[in-house]
Amino acid sequence: MYDKDKRSFFERLTGTINVEEEEQDNEEPDEVFEEDEDKVDTIEESSVNSVEEEEGELTVDVYEDGEALYIQAMIAGVEPDNVDVSITREKVTIRGKRVNPTPITSDKYHYKELYWGGFSREILLPEEIDPEISEAIEKHGLLILKLPKLNKKKSQKLEVHSID
Repeated sequence: MYDKDKRSFFERLTGTINVEEEEQDNEEPDEVFEEDEDKVDTIEESSVNSVEEEEGELTVDVYEDGEALYIQAMIAGVEPDNVDVSITREKVTIRGKRVNPTPITSDKYHYKELYWGGFSREILLPEEIDPEISEAIEKHGLLILKLPKLNKKKSQKLEVHSID
């Protein structure tokens, strides 16, 4: 039988199953050695723990307009307090958690296609940006980050002072 806890993130997200793994699972060995039973229990426990810790990867659009880079991501259903955006000159990290407002036991579902849980995404930027004047807004479930590019051609004159 196919163990739902061993499915990949994509398989859990879409509700699909891997046919090859299902066929392999149906080919059970006739005999299990006692010394291997402990190993099997340990493997199953670690698989379950890794599934619980797994985060979804946030999908994004990244584009520019000459003055700034923009990142858009759908975060519908996520409270603003559950979103963390960290930026440096070279990268942006978005983390969050989508909490199911109506917790229902899985045996009550007819379809379960929405993703609930933690998600994150780290985006390496094609150009350096100015984190101090960057902006983040959310509108109708769409997170929009405006990241002004650093103007490397901009120069500033410094006045020289003498120290007596």
